[in-house]
Amino acid sequence: MRTVELLLDEAADLVVREAWRRLADAGLPSQARHPSPTNSPHLTLAACPELTAPIRWELAEVAASLPLPARITGLVRFERPTTVLAWSLELDSVLAGLHRRVWEAVASDSPPGSLSPFHEPGRWSPHITLGRTRRAGAFAGRRVPELLPTPPLSVRLATLRSFDTETGALEVWENPS
Repeated sequence: MRTVELLLDEAADLVVREAWRRLADAGLPSQARHPSPTNSPHLTLAACPELTAPIRWELAEVAASLPLPARITGLVRFERPTTVLAWSLELDSVLAGLHRRVWEAVASDSPPGSLSPFHEPGRWSPHITLGRTRRAGAFAGRRVPELLPTPPLSVRLATLRSFDTETGALEVWENPS
């Protein structure tokens, strides 16, 4: 699979990495334990089997609209197949519009049924993952907010990238201006 992600500006990246470190130091699941050199705080927009030429064209257009301001609204926990602790982002009209463009690009040139329904517009919950585990309830009953640094109220979503989950290859689209 190929993810489509937005990376944070440098200041926000540092605060998220501090949150990762504090969770790890407390013995809790943390993205700090993810050993890949490509592990960076990010916002996942979509994932698809392949980045075809039409998808790449649209992603280059999306990258030209960056950076994009976003607002962190608080701590959130998801209990899906995995337990995720994250900082939630406000889904304002600008972020929703950018997400819809990416979703429509990957959906238009991917096989039916190959995209995660969690990324569909209307179901997507924008968030920056702090920790993830397969243990249900791993963050329940803990004083997690007290462990974490205060999240920045606003961040800039600065760079668009794709990660190939099979090969580990990264592809980055920069704003040309």
